[in-house]
Amino acid sequence: TAMVFVWSQLTAGDANYTLVQVSVNDLIMVFAFAPIAGMLLGVTSVQVPWQTLIASVVIFVVIPLAAGVATQQLVGKKRLEGLGRHLKPASIVGLLLTVVLLFGFQARTIVAQPGRVLLIALPLAIQSYGIFAITYGLARVLKLPFQVAAPAAMIGTSNFFELAVAVAISLFGLSSGAALATVVGVLIEVPVMLSLVAFANRTKGWFPTAVGPA
Repeated sequence: TAMVFVWSQLTAGDANYTLVQVSVNDLIMVFAFAPIAGMLLGVTSVQVPWQTLIASVVIFVVIPLAAGVATQQLVGKKRLEGLGRHLKPASIVGLLLTVVLLFGFQARTIVAQPGRVLLIALPLAIQSYGIFAITYGLARVLKLPFQVAAPAAMIGTSNFFELAVAVAISLFGLSSGAALATVVGVLIEVPVMLSLVAFANRTKGWFPTAVGPA
């Protein structure tokens, strides 16, 4: 979800609206990730205990969130903003290194079985474009200002691949099919989202312009 801020900035979206939207999305993830994952896994033959799913949410969402709140209280907002500017590149590099590491473990599968990669990439691309079309279309029907419509569609389309990568590795291992799916997802999300950003910027005339600064 952190990338939503980038997509919102590229479409000149309302920064305050984007922040609230991302916060609500993360809050929903705290409570909804385990039930949704359990429901989807229940359709397959994969057995993952509920305790494991809940522990994944606690480890990868709740603990970092609590650590962030505690750090803000201890360090102070101004110092934290400066610290955040220095740490932000490190977090991006960390995610990229994780993807590179995953690619190293999955390289043989990707080269030997490109059909599997396509079977993962195609549904994800269809899902992304489909959700964007629904959200962007509803925003147009509701006559939302472009500065709200664009980030609303972007966060609806974007996936929480940071959490997906962490959970896939911890539950199934680096060489698993689940890890491969998250790698493919991360790779196709960037070009898909950039294409949607370009489309949104070309169609901003479909929406009214918000009054006042975005």
